[in-house]
Amino acid sequence: MWQPTTDFIKKTNLYKQMQKRGFAHYNDFYQWSISNKNEFWDATVKALDIKFRSPYSTVLDDTNLENPIWLKDAQMNIVDSCFKANPSQTAIIYQRENKSQLKKMTFKELEEYTNQIANSLKENGLHKGDIIGIDMAMNIEAVAIYLAGIKAGLQVVTVADSFSPDEIKVRFEIATPKLVFTQDYLIRGGKKLPLYDKVLQAGADTIIVIPSIENTDIRIRKQDRFWDEFLSDHKQFTSEVMSPLDTTTILFSSGTTGSPKAIPWNHTTAIKSAADGYYHHDIQTGNVITWPTNLGWMMGPWLIYATLINNGTIALFEGSPMSEDFGRFVQNAGVNMLGVVPSIVRAWKNTNLMAAFDWSTIKCFSSTGESSNPVEMNYLMQLAGNKPVIEYCGGTEIGGGYVTSTLIQTNIPSTFSTPALGSEFVIVNEHGVLSNKGEVFLVPPAMGLSFKLLNRDHHQVYYEGTPKINDKILRRHGDFLVQMDNGYYRVMGRTDDSMNLGGIKVSSLQIEELVNSHLAVIESAAIAITPPEGGPAKLVIYLTLNGMADKQLIQHELQKLIKQKLNPLFKIYDIIITDKLPRTASNKIMRRVLREAYQKQMKNEI
Repeated sequence: MWQPTTDFIKKTNLYKQMQKRGFAHYNDFYQWSISNKNEFWDATVKALDIKFRSPYSTVLDDTNLENPIWLKDAQMNIVDSCFKANPSQTAIIYQRENKSQLKKMTFKELEEYTNQIANSLKENGLHKGDIIGIDMAMNIEAVAIYLAGIKAGLQVVTVADSFSPDEIKVRFEIATPKLVFTQDYLIRGGKKLPLYDKVLQAGADTIIVIPSIENTDIRIRKQDRFWDEFLSDHKQFTSEVMSPLDTTTILFSSGTTGSPKAIPWNHTTAIKSAADGYYHHDIQTGNVITWPTNLGWMMGPWLIYATLINNGTIALFEGSPMSEDFGRFVQNAGVNMLGVVPSIVRAWKNTNLMAAFDWSTIKCFSSTGESSNPVEMNYLMQLAGNKPVIEYCGGTEIGGGYVTSTLIQTNIPSTFSTPALGSEFVIVNEHGVLSNKGEVFLVPPAMGLSFKLLNRDHHQVYYEGTPKINDKILRRHGDFLVQMDNGYYRVMGRTDDSMNLGGIKVSSLQIEELVNSHLAVIESAAIAITPPEGGPAKLVIYLTLNGMADKQLIQHELQKLIKQKLNPLFKIYDIIITDKLPRTASNKIMRRVLREAYQKQMKNEI
């Protein structure tokens, strides 16, 4: 474990805010944050120095708990709050794979670049409320395009660069962007992976192409343009005035059905992200923050807001986090907070590549996206000389975390020490009563929580049929949580039929629909298995077949199908060939029974 010293605690943002409010103990401060939400969020907005064109009359109008009004009557644009730092301070440190030289961009340069793009968007006929798309790596262009779209009053739909053309198409059909930004290629491990071609196959109307290599050999359509042709020379732009609840971003997250949920973020969602960065990750002026991610995963926008609103520096490495180049980048950029997905940590431990680098500038790590393993998290801590890991669990529909850690409490690998400040949850067991082990339900309202979906009934997805505990309205989330004897928490996976694979949420049905297209498969059931020792979920697929088949061959063919049609990051751990799948009386597949049987088998094999 890691124990903060008194001197360390006194330097944290969290301690300073506790002192300002007269709290000596963290738990008292947390209770105040949920029982006095107006005061807490008013204090937080001021601590973050959020900029407004017109002030809010009330922080929170919770007349309707499912659809609360935050920052009532305010006028703002959240991008204005991303450029409060000294203009000469470094906003982004960046490097491409196999490039030895670190490059830097100041806040002034990033703002001017953002303004050039915002002007370009207006010059190309885009108006307030229109939608643009981004499907590219997390680089300086992606950051600037994202900020520019929001600054111009547009909605930005973001898609992970790892998705197949079919999955990109599904998302663009839901969000309908008028203009899509992408790259010619992704460069990973020295390989050129086509990206423009994938976006083209997805049916995008008009594409702006950013070259990743000099003298690119990509040929583009007549209606598409290269970056240099698109970019305006004008470096001044006044942000569009918006309501706090106007949509800024459209992100996607799978639930229990086949198609992804389209989740809008607004200007207040960014405040939630920045608040978690301020309180729980202790991001301070000049801190260097990196997270291997992209804008299609919520941690991409989170990284931008949590860093820039807190006057920090984003460190961007355009390449694989599994490489020595990445480890050297963390060292040379002087990273203070390094975000990870547990699968990455497992790869680092297996190769021990990162042990060669000096990561002593790291103040803390943060881990999200999957359940983690204590042995691997302890290994991570030692890479930086025993530094804490902020376990951080939330969701796209939360804008950040609901359960997390702090830097003023004892840090124990793979555990969460507290609910996130300003938010509350309960644990309900299978009998519908409060317990220390069971399904998580959130207690609204909390800043950052979504209140609409583009392609689903929001009430039905999150509220319909939820239990009533102590007369509180509860919101469905779906994580399985255990509170331990010391009061800390562990997330043990999902209670529904969605899963996190490689840090990306996907539904069982999405995988099953694809698997069932194989000629040898009659039907299938995809489940996520948490190993007995903890750690990232593993994909296991049960199959019924229309004849005899070689297990290794069919697993190879199904993996190829998933790689081509869904996502190459989704790896099949095992397939089980069976005569029939367990079903309910209404003929629904009982994936829970399959999970329990497989986990029992894994325990017996230890």
